[in-house]
Amino acid sequence: MTHSAIDPAREGRFILLLGALVAFGPLAIDLYLPALPAIASGLAASAEAVQLSITVFLAGFSLGMLFYGPLSDRYGRRTVMLSGIALFAAASLACMLATAVEQLIVARFVQALGGGAASVLARAVVRDVYTPTEAIRKLSLMAMVTAIAPLLAPLLGSLLLVQFGWRGTFAAVVLWGVLSLLVVWWQLPETLPADQRGQLPLSRAFAIYGSLLVDPVALGLVLAGGMSFAAMFAYITASPFYFIELHGFSPFAYGLLFAANAIGIFAANYVNSRLVKAKGPAVMAGVGSGLGFVGALLLWVAAGVNDALPAVIGGLFVVVSMTGLLGANCVGLLMARYPQNAGAAAALFGASQFGLGMLASAAVSYHHDGSGRPMAWVILVTAAASLAGYLLFRRAAR
Repeated sequence: MTHSAIDPAREGRFILLLGALVAFGPLAIDLYLPALPAIASGLAASAEAVQLSITVFLAGFSLGMLFYGPLSDRYGRRTVMLSGIALFAAASLACMLATAVEQLIVARFVQALGGGAASVLARAVVRDVYTPTEAIRKLSLMAMVTAIAPLLAPLLGSLLLVQFGWRGTFAAVVLWGVLSLLVVWWQLPETLPADQRGQLPLSRAFAIYGSLLVDPVALGLVLAGGMSFAAMFAYITASPFYFIELHGFSPFAYGLLFAANAIGIFAANYVNSRLVKAKGPAVMAGVGSGLGFVGALLLWVAAGVNDALPAVIGGLFVVVSMTGLLGANCVGLLMARYPQNAGAAAALFGASQFGLGMLASAAVSYHHDGSGRPMAWVILVTAAASLAGYLLFRRAAR
């Protein structure tokens, strides 16, 4: 399938579908966040045990991505994606029917393993269909669709919780999985022809990850994009306490702030989709990593000097928004460098985002001291690592 094979009338629906598939992770996390206390009560479990279902989901999502990437390079995108979505839907049903927190945790892990297929292979499909620069434009448009999930999912989750209880939130995820399965079955053709698939045995196909990680260009791109995502996870972990408990924001006011940052990601991706053809993805990624570090520096100074709230909010907005510039450009450049292993490249990038995000989240929690300083420090370190990754990429790519 080539770019010319896509009917322009269908192209908008095609990008919308792929963006919705990338949103599997954010949707499956954000939709059930409002129900966490109700789940703990309903399953007679501790809050810590229920929160473990989030950590387990992130781990399963990362592992799933790493598994599906090389598999799809070898056997094609469509069959592997359909299998993963079917697993996601079945495990979501198991979550809905869980009668003990241990069952929920296991089901969430399996659910994440399945969901990783949709998220990573949607990106690989774009690389199959479009030229490298055009693929990055489309990835930015997809990310705009994906950015809607954190805006709407918690609100929808709250409504479902009130109307149907916590099992209703999982029922909605089951429905999402089944609908996605049907739409992919009907609307998404195979985009990686048999003659373009890797012919290596699977053991060798998985070994491509080692080759990627010792390539300084690839490592730089993984760090630049992954560490930016990690900074956002540090914000997601620390910001409810910082704004609601420390500064007295109402949950609604905090929700508006969260939405504003999601809109920042949306706007950054829109700007990228308009400028990347003229400026090039490497330049746009440099703007993202540079501005992200400046925003983190502003946040670090503001959080340490009388907790200057407007500057903290401004710094966070810049840091979080720049994940929009770095994500699409870094994964696009990485897949362009490894066209025969685009699935594995997208998988490594996605897994690094969630894996590094999990570490940043843990670091913020571990150093929690009742102030905004741990959040500011972790975000500064991750933003500096993102900039260092970008500089490594530029030096190695010369």
